[in-house]
Amino acid sequence: MAGTEIATPGGPLAGPAVSSGSSFHTAMRILPPSQRQAMFEIYAFCRAVDDIADGDTQHADRLAALEQWRTDIAACYAGCAPAALRSLDEQIKAFNLQQQDFFDVIDGMIMDVVATIVAPDAATLDLYCDRVASAVGRLAVRVFGLEEQPGIELAHHLGRALQLTNILRDLDEDAEIGRLYLPSEALAAAGIPLGSPREVIDHPAIEPVCRGIARDAQAHYDASAAIMARCPSRVVRSPRIMYEVYHEILTRLLARGWQTPRARVRVPKARLVWIVLRHAIG
Repeated sequence: MAGTEIATPGGPLAGPAVSSGSSFHTAMRILPPSQRQAMFEIYAFCRAVDDIADGDTQHADRLAALEQWRTDIAACYAGCAPAALRSLDEQIKAFNLQQQDFFDVIDGMIMDVVATIVAPDAATLDLYCDRVASAVGRLAVRVFGLEEQPGIELAHHLGRALQLTNILRDLDEDAEIGRLYLPSEALAAAGIPLGSPREVIDHPAIEPVCRGIARDAQAHYDASAAIMARCPSRVVRSPRIMYEVYHEILTRLLARGWQTPRARVRVPKARLVWIVLRHAIG
């Protein structure tokens, strides 16, 4: 999948559904121990189902493994958690984590298994972002201690911001495995014929398509910032770190552009440290 991370967040939160834990671990280090443990349990779940979805076994085997996770999560809520999930079950109870959010993450993984995603329509892309990123955010904001409604709203917007940023960052990596997450409507509007993912992302008109997605991501970042500004600073420290790291990636992507050749965009370690320290002591 498109570089999904706990978006927490993100893209990702996350992870925001995780392909690399570095940004996640950076944002979680500043949490109190109980919250940190809960987030690492959520991370372990996301990592496990993501590994299944991106595995190289038969589709039927991967689907069966994901459905087993659904069964095991349901068992936690039925009061008979499998031994391997007792630590996660403790966090489910401690933070009132919702069963549907775990199921949504699993459903997002299934979307990547049942068919290779290539130029989905906008509604399908938004559903995918909700499942692999915002659903993780809905779990995370309960751990962070946000009130119900602003927490749901933050997960909605920040999850989508991080996941769209991941999609824009990972065009080449996704194309190498036959995936393309840019929406079909945007490609058609730019006059780009639907060929292989590599042909699409190397088309001369790819720049305005990606900049349009970047504008959508920025709108979600703006909405996220407005929500966090209304919340107590202590409950949004980790989301603010994820916001700043991924917004930095988007800014660097916009400066680089999307014409070939595309150099990989990363946030320097010194910048990451500065972001973390600013929020750890703020």
